[in-house]
Amino acid sequence: MFKFYKLIFFMTMIIGSLITISSYSWMSMWMGLEVNLLSIIPLLKKSNNKFPAESAFKYFVVQSIASTLFLFSMILNCNLIDQINDFSSKIINTIFFISILMKIGSAPFHAWFPEVLEGLSWGNCFLMMTWQKIAPMIILLQNFKMTNLIIMVIIFSSFLSSILGLNQISLRKIMAYSSINHISWMLSSISSTKIIWLIYFLIYSLISLVIIFSLNYSNTYFLHQMKIFSSNKPLNLMINLNFLSLGGLPPFLGFYPKWLTINYLNFINHYILTLILILFTLIFLFIYTRIMFSSMTLLMVENKNIDFINKTPTLMFLNMGILMMILFSPVMFNYL
Repeated sequence: MFKFYKLIFFMTMIIGSLITISSYSWMSMWMGLEVNLLSIIPLLKKSNNKFPAESAFKYFVVQSIASTLFLFSMILNCNLIDQINDFSSKIINTIFFISILMKIGSAPFHAWFPEVLEGLSWGNCFLMMTWQKIAPMIILLQNFKMTNLIIMVIIFSSFLSSILGLNQISLRKIMAYSSINHISWMLSSISSTKIIWLIYFLIYSLISLVIIFSLNYSNTYFLHQMKIFSSNKPLNLMINLNFLSLGGLPPFLGFYPKWLTINYLNFINHYILTLILILFTLIFLFIYTRIMFSSMTLLMVENKNIDFINKTPTLMFLNMGILMMILFSPVMFNYL
């Protein structure tokens, strides 16, 4: 049963992010981040499970450290009021970027992210993977410079997420490492016109919503449970197509923002960075294929789960809408 206090905290969480996005001073940005952090902690709580409480505590500690570093960099820069795009020294600039990168969970500051998601429900996982990244990303967007630190973070995020994701059987951890991998692409797209980042984030959020919605309805958390989708062939095909789209395989919708990012990186002569991103994305495509294997194999015994089959009309409707977007994505974005 939905509790009223969760609605209040959900609204203040949104307000905190909006305060950060619309702020013109560092102090109000920091205040917005803190309001957002203090509001999401009660949303992570679950009365009949101790794991969300542990995840909420880990998330609070890491985000508090990142917020402290963010405020510390502003104090060292002797400016809490004006929002300036230049820092007085490289050390302050590095502390500032580390604080933001820690908040979004990019490698090598990523260790907390899979552990936090592992203890949460699918709905809270979706919040962590999408909404909680908006405010820090907007701050990064307004003060972005393609420094050596950012290039190293992009490479580490792409490399570590692909390698560490290979050994996982938990779907929540796989989605967490997938998010870290997509962060590397988002950081690369920020260096271009900001519309590429916006397109990437919206498409990533849309595809993640469909996948998480399907996994939540089927109560699926581990690889061996994916066989439940074999009880419904059309739904099975659609959820697997969405995984391929999330991996950026052409001609699916998820390929479009990656293609825009590759095009811009080649335009500014970052050929090595482009090659690294593509190679490690191929590794993640293998991970998505491993997820699909248990539900796509011809010898799989069909699972006749009546409760799940009764829920599939809603899933079918949602997946069909995304599938239509996948099929018509070249037409939709032809003139962008």
